[in-house]
Amino acid sequence: MATKKYIIDLTADEREHVLQLIRHGKHSSRKVMGARILIKADEGLIDKQIAAVLNTSVLTVERTRRRFVEESLGTLDERPRLGQRHKLNTKQETHLIAIACSTPPGEAVIAGHCVC
Repeated sequence: MATKKYIIDLTADEREHVLQLIRHGKHSSRKVMGARILIKADEGLIDKQIAAVLNTSVLTVERTRRRFVEESLGTLDERPRLGQRHKLNTKQETHLIAIACSTPPGEAVIAGHCVC
């Protein structure tokens, strides 16, 4: 078995911070999962065991280990996600909303009712 490149060894303060994060407050599920991974890794479990216990993938465990070694507790904070670019600019979006909210052409409105 290959030796792990990214070893998790939490200090007492880091461990307490991670445990508090798990126990208290409302945090994103990703943040809590990352905290649980760090605790299990600090306890000496291997990636496959952690993945099985926490019902996640081995890749997620490996990625969390690597990020913790590189960024410390910053690994638990979400990075901004790029997502898909907007298809319309602000002017185009405003025009589309105006069209969608207007009366369709060819329809007459009599006393609040559409006559088609």
